[in-house]
Amino acid sequence: MDHDSRLEAATPEVQARIRDSFDRQGLMRLLGARLGHIGPGTVHIVLPSQPEVSQQHGFVHAGATSAIADSAGGYAALTLFPQGSEVLTVEYKINLVAPAAGEHLEAVGTVRRSGRTLTVCQLDVFGVTDQTRTLVATGQQTLIRVDPVPDRADRPGA
Repeated sequence: MDHDSRLEAATPEVQARIRDSFDRQGLMRLLGARLGHIGPGTVHIVLPSQPEVSQQHGFVHAGATSAIADSAGGYAALTLFPQGSEVLTVEYKINLVAPAAGEHLEAVGTVRRSGRTLTVCQLDVFGVTDQTRTLVATGQQTLIRVDPVPDRADRPGA
């Protein structure tokens, strides 16, 4: 049984909303990241290890590691918000606890507390090779729920 099959899945409507938003993220597309599991209050993002996201020693760069952690937490929060809500990161802190190595990285965002305005998430990133998962980064994030944000192209002066 694979890791994600043991986890509760979000409703099809929530999954579609998360996938639609994720597909509009240029950075995730540029990095080659993809959505893994989408559940109530938890989202996994997978990033293949490839030269384009590496640093000089061959590990996945801390910027890429941090980016997938931030997005996983944001989408975890969004799974609990009503349709039409959006989310923005207020702050996050990440500790890089081991070199980011493996066939791919898997960022796991988990909601710890969801409020009317602010939500706090746990962020964990694992290096994955075969069935072995090694924690490479851990952190915490605060997000704010906001009204829908217009696409940049729709903003005056863009």
